[in-house]
Amino acid sequence: MASISQDTPQVRTRTLSARLRSRLPQRWYAHIILWISCIILGIPVFYAIIVATQSNGEVFRYQFTLGSAFSDNWHMAFAQRHLHDYMVNSLIMTAVITIGKTITALLAGLAFVYFRFPGKWLIFGFVLITLMMPTEVLIIALFRLINNLNWDNTYLALTVPFLASATGAFLFRQHFASLPPELSEAAQLDGANPLQFLIRVLVPMSWNTIGAMVVVQCIYAWNMYTWPNMIISDQRLDVVQVGIGTLRAGDSAIQYGPLMLGAVIASLPPVIVFILLQKQFMSGFSLTVDK
Repeated sequence: MASISQDTPQVRTRTLSARLRSRLPQRWYAHIILWISCIILGIPVFYAIIVATQSNGEVFRYQFTLGSAFSDNWHMAFAQRHLHDYMVNSLIMTAVITIGKTITALLAGLAFVYFRFPGKWLIFGFVLITLMMPTEVLIIALFRLINNLNWDNTYLALTVPFLASATGAFLFRQHFASLPPELSEAAQLDGANPLQFLIRVLVPMSWNTIGAMVVVQCIYAWNMYTWPNMIISDQRLDVVQVGIGTLRAGDSAIQYGPLMLGAVIASLPPVIVFILLQKQFMSGFSLTVDK
C-alpha cells in the first residue's frame, strides 16, 4: 500500500520528464540547428525538382507541388536537344582528367619525397604558387597554345591541359612524407625500382588519399564551363554544362521545366561519386590534416 501511495501525479510527471530527457541527445540544440541548416540548403534542390516536372504556366503560378509536364520536359531534353550526348562528352572528359591527374599527382608526390635532385624545393615552391592561381589567369595563354597545336574542337583540347594538378601533387607529397622512411629502404633492399615501390607499396597504403583526390577532381572536371565554352565550337563535342544552355530556348519562350530538368540530371553524377567515395574522401583529408 505504501508503494501505491508514492505514485502521485507529481512523481509520475517527474518520472516522465526524466525519461524524455534520457531519450534526447545531449546536445539537442546542435541537432536542431543542423536540421534547420539542412532544410534551408535543401529547399532550392527540392524546388528545382518540382520545377523540372512543371510547364511554364505552372511555374509562373508558383505551384509548390509536382507538375504535369515531366514527360514533355524529358522529351525536349533528351529527344530534341540530345542532353545524353553532352553527358557522354562530360563523362569522357571527367574520366580522362581524373585518371590523368591522379597518376601525375602520384608520380609528383613520389618525386618530391623519395628523390633527390637539384632545385627540388624550388620546383615544389612553383607548384605551391600554381596552387594559389586560378585557372582563369592562364586561360588566354592556354587558348593560344591549343590553337597553335590545332587541337581546338578535339578531346585533346578538353583534357590534356588539365592532366596535372598542383593540389594533387601537394596532397600526395604530404601523404607520402608521413609514411615511415624504412619502407623505401626495405623496398630498395628487395630490389624494387621506384615504379614497383609506388605500385606495390605506396598505392595500397594510399587508397583513402586517392579516393579524396578522385572526388575533388571529378567534381572539378564535371563542372568545368569556361574552358570548354571557349575552346569547343563544334556542338557535337559540347559538355553538359554548356549543353544545358540549349534547353533554355523553346519555340516561343524560355522553357524553365526542361532547363531545370537538365540541371537536376547534370548534378547527379558528382553526387553519386561523392556518395560512393564518401568514406575515402573523409579519411583521406583527415590523414592529411593530421600531418
